[in-house]
Amino acid sequence: MTTAPEFHLTEAERALLPTPEEVAGYLEHGWYLSRRLFSDEELDTLQAATEHYYTGHRDRTLPVRPPRLASWSAADGPVQRHNDYVHYESDAIGAILRKPLLGAVAALLAEAEEVRVFQATLIYKPPVPGEPSNHVPWHFDKHYWQTSSSDRMLTAFLPFHDCSEENGTITMVDGSHRWKELPSGEDSTRHFAERDNSELDAILDANAEYNGTEVRKVPMVIPRGHVSFHHCRTYHGSGPNLASYPRRAVSLHLQDGGNAYQAATRPDGGPVVYNHDVLVRRTPDGRPDYADPDYCPTVWRGAL
Repeated sequence: MTTAPEFHLTEAERALLPTPEEVAGYLEHGWYLSRRLFSDEELDTLQAATEHYYTGHRDRTLPVRPPRLASWSAADGPVQRHNDYVHYESDAIGAILRKPLLGAVAALLAEAEEVRVFQATLIYKPPVPGEPSNHVPWHFDKHYWQTSSSDRMLTAFLPFHDCSEENGTITMVDGSHRWKELPSGEDSTRHFAERDNSELDAILDANAEYNGTEVRKVPMVIPRGHVSFHHCRTYHGSGPNLASYPRRAVSLHLQDGGNAYQAATRPDGGPVVYNHDVLVRRTPDGRPDYADPDYCPTVWRGAL
C-alpha cells in the first residue's frame, strides 16, 4: 500500500476550510459545497487513473469477493458504472483520495479529530438520457451502514468536471438528516438498485409528512475541483445525464474516528452484513475492524 500522508495543511490550504458558520450550515442543512480542493492537474491525473482502471489495471485485487460488491466490467454494457474499493485496488486513485485537505474538511463537518475512508465508489454516468440505471432514486447512506456505530459519517462527492443538473448532478433533500424516520417493517438495507423508484419516492414523501415538513430538493452545482459533502442521513439522488459527455465522479464515503462495527439485524431476523465484514482484520474481541488501514485508511488526524 502507498505510504500514508502526513496530516498537516499549508496556510493556503487552511484558507479553503469551512468557516464555523459554514459548519453550522452543514449541521442544519445536511450538505456543504466546498471551496476548490483539487487542481486541474490532480483531476486530470485522477481521470487518467480511472481510465487505466477501466481497462483492467489493478495494483492489487480483493482477496475475496464481498456479497454485495459493485464491480462494473465491460460485459455489463453501457449502464451507469459503479466500482467499489477503487482506493484499495488503484494506488494512483487512492493517493489522490487520501488528500489531507479533503480529510480536514470532513473532520470539521463531522466535528471529529480523525477521519478514515469507509468506501470509495467510482461512478460513470453515460450520456444516455433514457438509460434507467442513470436515475438514482432517493435514499440515505446510513440505511446501508447499519453495522456502523456512528451517526456522524458523511460522503464527499467528487466530480472530475463541472457538475450540474444537465449532466445529472447529485441532489440533496435539504435538512432531511434531522428527520425522525417513519417506523416501517420494510428492509431498509436493500440497495436502491434492488428497489422500485416509486417505492422510494413514496417513502421520502411519507417521511416528510411524518416530520411535518416539505421535500426541498437542492441540486448541487459543483464547479470543477470543488466537492459536495453530505451527512449519512441526508436523502439524496440524481437524475439522467442530458449532456453529450459522461458524468464521472468518485463517491468517497468517510467515517469519523469513533466509528466501529456493531451487530445489526434485518426485519427477517438475519444479520446485516457490510462488504467490509469479509475483508477487514478483526478486533481483539473478534469483530470486523473498520479501522483496518488497508481498507479504511486515515485521511485526517489532529485538531484544526
